[in-house]
Amino acid sequence: MNVLQTFSIRKSFLIPLGLLLAQCVILFILCLVQGQPLAKTLILGFIILPVAVLFAESFNRRTVVNNEKVTVFKFLRRKMLKFSEITAVETVMVRKRAFLTLCAGDDFLILSNAYADFPAMVDALLSRVPPDTVSEETKKLAAAPPTKSTDIVSCWLGVLLLAFILYIQLGGRL
Repeated sequence: MNVLQTFSIRKSFLIPLGLLLAQCVILFILCLVQGQPLAKTLILGFIILPVAVLFAESFNRRTVVNNEKVTVFKFLRRKMLKFSEITAVETVMVRKRAFLTLCAGDDFLILSNAYADFPAMVDALLSRVPPDTVSEETKKLAAAPPTKSTDIVSCWLGVLLLAFILYIQLGGRL
């Protein structure tokens, strides 16, 4: 029986990131309508671009695992590896951020713990790859996958800061 599992980026990260993007766009429109200085408007426009790209990339990213292959869907592209072709499964840890690398010759996939239900994704992948390809660090990661929440906290702080800036921009008083 072919079991299909789908994993996506945590909603607890996507929601504040989407709010942050919406607030940036609203502030940009307010700057245009209110005739704010060009430099201020341009800087805001340059801030919107990476936020929009990060949101589009995170919103569209999902990993689909079945018995034969793993497929990662990204914004406007996708990449697939067959489990039978995987030659190494490595792990890189940077503080609470974990990256799982699946290598198949020159092809590779990098998956991070930004995914919802990361432990289940690691279990799904490691149960299908050839056992001799899994490194010791990856086995340790699978035993106790780290969770990361600083990106979520940072997004919510950005939402609060932009809410305050919008309040001031709309004529609010302190």
